Amino acid sequence: MMQSHPDSGMQTGATAMPVLGLIFPPFGRDAPEEGLEMYGDQIRFVGTGLGLKTMTPDGYDSVLDRIVPAAEELAREGAEAIVLMGTSLSFYKGAAFNARLTDRLKEVSSLPAVTMSTGIVDALRAVGARHIAAATAYNSEVNARLKTFLEESGFDVVSVEGLGIEKVEDVEAVTQPQLVDFGARVFAAAEGADAILVSCGGLRTLGVLAPLEERCEAPVVSSTPHALWAGARLLGLTGRAPGFGSLLSKG
Repeated sequence: MMQSHPDSGMQTGATAMPVLGLIFPPFGRDAPEEGLEMYGDQIRFVGTGLGLKTMTPDGYDSVLDRIVPAAEELAREGAEAIVLMGTSLSFYKGAAFNARLTDRLKEVSSLPAVTMSTGIVDALRAVGARHIAAATAYNSEVNARLKTFLEESGFDVVSVEGLGIEKVEDVEAVTQPQLVDFGARVFAAAEGADAILVSCGGLRTLGVLAPLEERCEAPVVSSTPHALWAGARLLGLTGRAPGFGSLLSKG
């Protein structure tokens, strides 16, 4: 179901804000609070959900057929670019699958499109990352698939550690201080890592980026902020969001 946020960037002046369409894995998501913090005065968000209930391969399989209709819906509602949110939903079958899915989104919507998985890859490349320490919300099977995806994308994955969460709603219980401690611990145990990835679109990570970078003295990329950064760039914006980590601060 299409959703838009009353504070999602609707402008009453002569020049309307560009519209970013977001496909969320679960139902019931509105314009992301992190997106409003980053780009609330630059972008209007519209979104629709797929009904994902579990972060498992079976769960992802159950909603795949809903992705294309969601993209078509967003195009009808005025989106000018589309982001498929949910990192694991697009990486769980590998890099080639992610590329095919992106092409399909572009084809059916006739719009520029990007997945969250591509967003994190582009962000890791932009910060010069080569050796990755990944802190995730996932179970061991999904972590293994993330490792494969990142290696197929050209990175050395030094370590992947997850919180073991499978139910989508359980992700919301993870606090930002917990994420900073978790990410720092994963990085400290990953000898030779030069960047940190915090993976899962359901985790609230915008406020984690700067403190985790300061604590670990390494660049940090995370799912929702850097997917939105990629989406903003599709709209012709710089993606800059000062104060939220090294990459977003420079755009």
